[in-house]
Amino acid sequence: MKADLGDLNAFLAVAQARGFRDAARACGASASTLSDAVRRLETRLGVRLLHRTTRSVVPTEAGMRLIERLAPALGEVEAALDVVNLFRDRPAGTLRLNVPVSAAKLVLPSILPGFLAAYPDIQVEIVAEDGFVDMVASGCDAGIRYDERLEQDMIAVPIGPRIQRFATAAAPGYLDVRGRPSHPRELLDHACLRGRFTSGALTSPWEFEHNGEVVRVEPQGPLIASVSGAIDLLVDVAVAGGGIIYLFEDWLAPALKGGALEPVLPDWWQSFSGPFLYYSGRRLVPPPLRAFLEFIRTRNPCIDPAQRGNTSQPSSTKGQ
Repeated sequence: MKADLGDLNAFLAVAQARGFRDAARACGASASTLSDAVRRLETRLGVRLLHRTTRSVVPTEAGMRLIERLAPALGEVEAALDVVNLFRDRPAGTLRLNVPVSAAKLVLPSILPGFLAAYPDIQVEIVAEDGFVDMVASGCDAGIRYDERLEQDMIAVPIGPRIQRFATAAAPGYLDVRGRPSHPRELLDHACLRGRFTSGALTSPWEFEHNGEVVRVEPQGPLIASVSGAIDLLVDVAVAGGGIIYLFEDWLAPALKGGALEPVLPDWWQSFSGPFLYYSGRRLVPPPLRAFLEFIRTRNPCIDPAQRGNTSQPSSTKGQ
């Protein structure tokens, strides 16, 4: 049964965005155009693909089955079309990256401006989320992760700072009143500000290390915020004296440098290996991704673009 490629793309966009309006903004089309395309596809296939309500759009079981096969297939079509870029003077097309919120905040800002200036014909699309996804099935060319175990057919390339640390900090006023912890276990007597992943798991335990001793604590506190969109709220509450925060040192650096936050247990801050850009080794590398890999390599000549890895680091909170 033949189906229009445009209608298939429209269905996939709506299903991934979970709504016609969000999909329309992402695609640069109107919601009505996408709705018509999905309706045509459903009519042609003779089955409903999306459950539509006034608040949400959710794939049916048939829609989910189609998405599982369709997303990788359309990715291969785009990769095939990208081969034409080899005949251009410079690479063009779209580079889609699936990254954790921490990478969007701490890694990409130092890379993307230079890359976009160097390759004006490449458009970069960033999908930032805190849950693990099938990068290929989601329609992305590559992803960034910290401690994820990579499958054998994935190629991993170091990107961003190679050593990072988790830091604990609080407002000086809070510490003046509640006291300054001298050991991680004393955090159990403090108001701790925590995050929650999309999966429902909390960003705990908090892990510390000093002179070979590793300590993990399960803190409690008055505020829990979504890792995917409200981490800066936790920082703001910490600055306002609401409690102790545990986060990437680089994320807290401005507040620490300005004195709005004071380091807590700095001798116990745990270091870990930096993030990796990973992509499938089974697919033809599209020109936009190839250009991105080359750009990363020129920024750090010690990086081997062919490095493969089943890489894992010690903490479970970094990969989100």
